[in-house]
Parts: sequence; structure tokens; C-alpha cells
Amino acid sequence: MLSKLYGQKGISLMGVSKAVLGEPAIIEAMIQGGVRIIADSRIETIQKMKSAGISAQFVLLRTALSQAEAVVKTVDISLNTEIETLQHLSYYAKAYNKTHQVIIMVELGDLREGVLPCDLVQFVRQTLTLSHIKIVGIGCNLACYGGVKPDRKNMRALSELVTLLEAEFQISLEIISGGNSANYEWYKSTPDLGRVNNLRLGESILLGCESVNRKAIPGLHTQAFQLIAEVIESKKKPSFPFGEIGYDAFGNVPTFQDRGIRQRAIVALGRQDVLVSGLQPNGRLEIIGSSSDHIILDSKNYNLQVGDEVTFNLDYGSLLAAMTSPFIRKQFVASKSHTSHAAA
Repeated sequence: MLSKLYGQKGISLMGVSKAVLGEPAIIEAMIQGGVRIIADSRIETIQKMKSAGISAQFVLLRTALSQAEAVVKTVDISLNTEIETLQHLSYYAKAYNKTHQVIIMVELGDLREGVLPCDLVQFVRQTLTLSHIKIVGIGCNLACYGGVKPDRKNMRALSELVTLLEAEFQISLEIISGGNSANYEWYKSTPDLGRVNNLRLGESILLGCESVNRKAIPGLHTQAFQLIAEVIESKKKPSFPFGEIGYDAFGNVPTFQDRGIRQRAIVALGRQDVLVSGLQPNGRLEIIGSSSDHIILDSKNYNLQVGDEVTFNLDYGSLLAAMTSPFIRKQFVASKSHTSHAAA
């Protein structure tokens, strides 16, 4: 549905695989859904997908100088912001008799990675001197580190930079990657996409929502992933600790609200496994705390029994952690009309 939605205005998609650790079954589902380019920030994950027989063009979202040789050998395109790294990529591309393709990332305010617009012309000029590097596009990242929203102003700025570079250097930029799942509202509201013709989507595909306001995208599944944990204790206990309170295991001094005696349950899941703040349990339950190995629930007098299962919905951060955790078993459940994926 996303391929069709964005494709009707000429925007192609990169399916971002990092939140599911390149799980081949999920990546195959992306490809079946119309994604032709798979993007990941870990070269090891791309190597895993290729070894599993995934057939797609691969883009590396985070390029490290120390991995330059592996980048050239493994991926088709890498995102870059440093000349020294590009020089190393060119060196190894020459050694392997390849031309390595790159997308230059531009800083448009979010202050993660990117070449400042005032430095971009000189940066591209230097890059064009590298014999085994081909610039295939430019891109930007927004709503990630700084939370800066994609809007008409910064998307227009990206388009203007494309026009400037093509005129200055007589080149044609094939991929103009305007952002990620945060670009949905901009896409729906703008009358003019400018030169933007590509987006890098992870959260929208996996969780069915845009990432600025976490609103569901019409027609998409928002619960394709469910996290299931086992109850290992269920007792009535005071809601206010007794004894002198100091630092907890994570260096914080906790505060508590006295709710009297409550039915509390503990599930076998903790901060070592998942980003607890991104979990949403069944409506009858409330997360009241967590440690490395435990999540403590106020079961609101719903009498959970030891051995019962509690199901959680996940946000993007929790999904990322859960899929990465070696302690969480991943189970894939086929439904009638599509394949859904459960981390259990």
C-alpha cells in the first residue's frame, strides 16, 4: 500500500531493515510489497541478508571509515558525509575494479549526519575527483535526533540544492532521498514534491504509522508485531516501598505514589531485552516499573496467574530492541490475507 501511495507521485521506497535485524522473512515481505532497495545501518546485517539469498539493491545508511573495504565489497550504495571516508571507498573500489555509488547526505537542521549546505558545492567538487566513486544522489535526515519535522521549507531547500549541483557540475542526480517515515504528513499536504523521489521507510512499513505524531496510516496494520511475556509472580502488595529509599539499579532515586494494596504481576522481561517505555500492555494492565530482568505491572485487581501470558504492543524503539535481543524468541504467524510477525 505504501509503494502504491508514494509511487503514484513518483517516489520510490527504500525498505529500512535495521529494526528487524534484517530478518529474511520480513525483508522478503517488503520486497513482495514493492520495495526494490533495502537499507540498513549495519554492514553485518546486509551480509546476513545477502547470505540468506535476499535479492535486492542494498544501501548502507551509516558508513564508517574502518569498514570501507567491506562496504565496497558488500553494498551497492552508501550514504556519506566525510571526504576521508570517500577517499578510502574509492581506494578499495579501485582495488576491486568497481565504481562505488554514494548518496551525499545534507544537513537540513536535525543535526544528525549531513554536510552543511554552505559546504556542499565544495564537498561535491572534491568527491567528483575520486576516480572510483559515483554520486548517484543526495539526501537528508529529519525527525530523528533533533525531531525537526519535514516541511515545505526544508524539502524545498533540498530540491534547490539538487538544481544547484546539477547546474554547477553538469551532473544528473538519480536519487533524491527526502527522508523517512516522518515525511508522510508533508507528502499528503504538499502540492509540490519538488525533486524528492525517494524515501527511506522503516516504521511506516513495520508498524503502520508515521513517525512525527505516531498516527496510524489508513489501511495499514499497526499491530503486526506483538511481544508476549510470561507472568512469573502475581501477588497483592503495597504500592509504596517500605524502608529508606536510595538509588535504584540504574542510578536513579525513584518516586512512588501510594495507591494502597494492589494486585501486582511480574513478567519475565526487562530493560536488557526491550525499551520498556515503548511498550503498551493490555488495557487492564499498567506498567509501574522495571529492572534489568523484570517488568512490574499493576494488574488493577485482574488476577493474573503464574504462567499466564501478557501481550504488549511495541513502538519503533521497543521493536528495535526486542528484535535485537537474543533472549526473545521470534515467531512468525501466517494469517489468512497476510503474514504477521510476533516476537514472543
